[in-house]
Amino acid sequence: MLHERAVTYGTVTKLFFAVPTSNVREMSGSDVPDPVALLPHRPPFRFVDAVDTHEPGVRVRAHYRVTGLEPFLAGHFPGNPVFPGVLQLEALARAGVMAVLSDARYVGKLPLFGGVEDARFRRIVRPGDEIVLDVELERLSARGGWGRGLASVDGQECCRARLLFAMA
Repeated sequence: MLHERAVTYGTVTKLFFAVPTSNVREMSGSDVPDPVALLPHRPPFRFVDAVDTHEPGVRVRAHYRVTGLEPFLAGHFPGNPVFPGVLQLEALARAGVMAVLSDARYVGKLPLFGGVEDARFRRIVRPGDEIVLDVELERLSARGGWGRGLASVDGQECCRARLLFAMA
């Protein structure tokens, strides 16, 4: 059974869907709504194109293709565009948000970035690269939680970090 709730942020009303974690194992993939739709973000700051695997409240694997058309690439660096490391962290955070918001306990909440630990950048990400985003949630509470993220391109690690989020 899906939980549905409309939440208004200013003048925008967003419809949220969540799958109770107790029902996830009984549902087929087609029964789970698109987790990308749960994100309160929109392009060009969504940083998630699609979800490959998803377990509400536990883990997610998603991906994002850097097209080269992102406006911030024009200045980072002109003539030699590089997808910024801080935005790789944001992409991992977006993936983690999908795992959190699809859990029925967090329907209608707004997870905010609270901190980063142990961030490492291992590979340059350029236009045309597809970033695979793996996030596993370590701890969840009513106030926030922690997750570990790993971003990779073509099987090579480009970014990893431990992410803290707070619920608003």
